[in-house]
This record gives sequence, C-alpha cells and structure tokens, in this order.
Amino acid sequence: MRPIPKSFRLLLPVLAAALCCACQRTSSASPAAAQPFPYQEAGIAELQARMTAGELDSVTLTDAYLRRIAELDRAGPTLRSVIEINPAARREAAQRDAERRAGRVRGPLHGMPVLLKDNIGATPMHNTAGSLALKNFRPQRDAFLVQRLREAGAVILGKTNLSEWANFRSTRSTSGWSALGGQTRNPYALDHNPCGSSSGSAVAVAANLAVAAVGTETDGSIVCPAAANGIVGLKPTVGLVSRDGIIPISFSQDTAGPMARSVADAALLLGAMAGRDESDPATAAMPGRAVYDYGARLRPDALRGARIGVLRNALGDRPEIRPLLDQAVAVLRAAGATVIETTLPGEDGWEKDELTVLLYEFKHGLNRYFGQWRTPVGSLGALIAFNRAHAAQEMPFFAQELLEQADAAGSLNDPAYIAARGNARRLAGPEGIDAALRADRLDALVAPTTGAAWRTTPGQGDAYPGGSYGAAAVAGYPSLSVPMGHADGLPLGLLFMGTAWSEPRLLELGHAYEQLTRARRPPALADTVPAH
Repeated sequence: MRPIPKSFRLLLPVLAAALCCACQRTSSASPAAAQPFPYQEAGIAELQARMTAGELDSVTLTDAYLRRIAELDRAGPTLRSVIEINPAARREAAQRDAERRAGRVRGPLHGMPVLLKDNIGATPMHNTAGSLALKNFRPQRDAFLVQRLREAGAVILGKTNLSEWANFRSTRSTSGWSALGGQTRNPYALDHNPCGSSSGSAVAVAANLAVAAVGTETDGSIVCPAAANGIVGLKPTVGLVSRDGIIPISFSQDTAGPMARSVADAALLLGAMAGRDESDPATAAMPGRAVYDYGARLRPDALRGARIGVLRNALGDRPEIRPLLDQAVAVLRAAGATVIETTLPGEDGWEKDELTVLLYEFKHGLNRYFGQWRTPVGSLGALIAFNRAHAAQEMPFFAQELLEQADAAGSLNDPAYIAARGNARRLAGPEGIDAALRADRLDALVAPTTGAAWRTTPGQGDAYPGGSYGAAAVAGYPSLSVPMGHADGLPLGLLFMGTAWSEPRLLELGHAYEQLTRARRPPALADTVPAH
C-alpha cells in the first residue's frame, strides 16, 4: 500500500511539474480519447440528481462504465487499470434501481459504481494483491469497508490493478506492475508511470472508468498516484477506516481511502467508508465526533481566516514545480488565508526506523491474514518459495528482497522493533507535524505531493523524484492531494496535511482551493509527452 521508503531512492512512482503547459503539447492522442462518453467527469451529486429526475438509472450507468472499461482498459490504449470485473455488478445495480422505485434511497452513493483496489476483499471476486499466488483466492465475505459501501448503496464495479504486494516486494520494483494484471499505464502519457501502489484506482478514476475508487496507503500509495493522475486522493487518519479484510503491510500505517475526481466526491465516499469496527482495534481510538457528514461541511470560503504553513523543500524548488507552488500560495492568500513558510522539525529523521517497522509488521500481518482467511499460500515463507518456483512469471523484472528481509525479521517483542516504532511515530507526529502546526497556530501544512511522472522502464526500477507525504504516513495522520496544475501535460498535486482526525478541516480547505483553481482536466490518452 505504499511506494518504498525514501531510503530506496530507486523506488516509487510520481508525477510532473511547472506552469500549465496544456495537453495540446502532448503527442499522438489515442483515437479513443475523442469518443464521446455521456458521463465524462460527472460527479456524484450530478448523477444522483439525474437519477432523482428519472433521467438515469444505475443499470444504465453501470453498463456505460463497463463498456468504457472494455474500450479503454482492455482494448484501445489498454490502460490495464481494472484487474477484475464484478460478475454481479449489473445485478447489484438493478437492485439499487428497484429500491429507488420503491422509495428507498440509501444516500448519496445509492447506485454509484465504485472500484476497489485488489487487496480489499469483496465477494464474489478474488483478492490477489496482484500475485499469481492468490489468483484463485476468493474471500468468503466482504471487508468491513465494503460492507459499509454496500449498505450506503454503492455498486461494486470491480477490482483495480496495483503494484504487486502494494509495492513492498523489491527495492527495484516498477510501480503499477503486477504479475496478474501487467503494467498499469498513465492516461496522460501512456509510456509514463502512474505511481503506486494504488495505480489502478487512480488511473480508472482519471480516465472516467468509474464514479470513484478506493485505494490503500502505507506511505504515499493513495496520494502519489492521485497526484500523478490528476485526481483527488485522501489518506485518512489510521483508525478512521477499518482495515478488516485488506491484505496488510503495516498495522501502524495502513489505511484505505477515497480516490475521486473532486474533493466533494472523496468526502462522500469517506463518509460511507468510515466507522468503528470491533475487528480492527485501531478504530477504537476514534474520537466520538471523528465521523462526519463530510460533504455537508464543504464550503467555498473555507480558506478565509485559515492559517496554513507551506513547506519549502528541495522538491518544491524543482523548476517545473516552483511556479505552480508559488501560484498555489498566491491563490490561498487571495482567498483570505494567512500563509507562513515553515519546515518540519527533524524532517526525515524517522526514515530508517520506518523501514524497520514495516519489515516486522509485514511479516506478522501477512502471516496472520493468510491464516485467518485460509489463502492458498499459508505463510510469507511459502509465498517466497512460490515466487522462486514461478520466477519467469513473478520475477521477470525485479526480485523479492523486501519479502526476504521481512521473513528474516524477529517477533513484535523484539526491542529493535519496539524502539523503531516509538521513534518513528514520535519524530513524524508529535515532534514533527504537530510541532510545526503548534509553532505557528496552523490549520494545515501544504507542499507539492510529489514530482513529475517518469517513463516506465521495466527492470530499471522507478525514477522517484521524492514526496512530501512521508511524515503524515508514519505518524498515521491524514493527507489530501488535490490537483495543482500541469507541467508538459503531466499533472501535479498539492498536498494538505494535518494532525490526527483533522479530515473535516483538510477537506474544507482542499475543496475551497479546488473550486478556485479548477486545475483538473481529463487525460488525453497521449502516447507520450515532450521529454522533461
């Protein structure tokens, strides 16, 4: 659920930067890009209004997205963002339509087709993490968050491709690639990387293959692909959304979160997903008022009177990013916010400890998942052996040294693990983000989400330019990426970060910024973009 820690500079996926160089500069857009789609860029509120007026029903909408997946994902530019279609999707849509005719509308997600990352269990589909070792594994029940979505009336359209094992397999992995799903392609430039590990969810939303999608993150795996594909991605506070039924990396950092074309849609999806779950102890830490009607809180003037700290760092000084970041700061100030330049105390001091935590927790969590869900492979050691036996299919481009390092890790009682976990969370949270917020009485911090999407080069790893989301990930705090603009046809995102349980405020601020900039534009499905 993450790009690998920054210690491994070859890893991860990302995006592009500078002032708005329009898509006209991209080359040879696919003919599929010109085909009209009746629900292009349609949001949840608009679609619900059309359903309420009787102009649209869920079966029609679901069929339209299924056709578009066939045209763009399986054929045409072959985005490879959807790894499996829900065979019951049309039946679910018909049930939602029958409920609507009977006067029962469950909420704003009623009848809305949503995609799930393929490490989130949802019947009757498989749950594979992109690995051939789990290609025949079907969970016997839904993950808790999927239960919540279905109770809210969402139609589960299918599962999305991902970086195999959520990008926790090798220091030279290629983001967006899995043995089962192949290489997910960035819809803004098909030869460029979509970032990961929630690559398929981001690409599918960007290319209008679903109303919205769910991703997962351990460190950057929602917000990085969101930025790289020109959409909104929210990584919630750990414990706001249950991890039950999700193939894990780290119980300290894992969370699922919404990915959508607008902050408003992400807020509605989060409201449906969030909630306490006895099977996930992290949700017990949720304050009594942590779950809101997030959509109802959004207002266009939320920046007036806000205090925001802008993190100036090497990433923000890159020549393709600096003009867009300066422009974003100007927008925030013009909307009435006080913007203060600041830094994170002890920035990156948690990096080495984070990797230690992930190695220990991955082994513990994955072995527990395999036993609880009765998967075809019963342990991390058995998975490693499977990959070796199927090396031609599983390891044609990169190996599995992170799996091997995790398998060699000790128990969760190991003093090295306990110390690393405490140090990482303290440095990133109370002594990092919280200290920066407290010093200048800030509502949030902002920074570029990451750099420019790079060309995909299987076997050579990822040309990762850096990211601003690591502290929030390690602390377990929320972060929200909102489209900031484009550089040479590639999207860039602005990251909003806050303290634990500050999702309502981050969504307010992100929505207000989004309404003023309207930086998102649909991808042209270009073959490439000018060299940068």
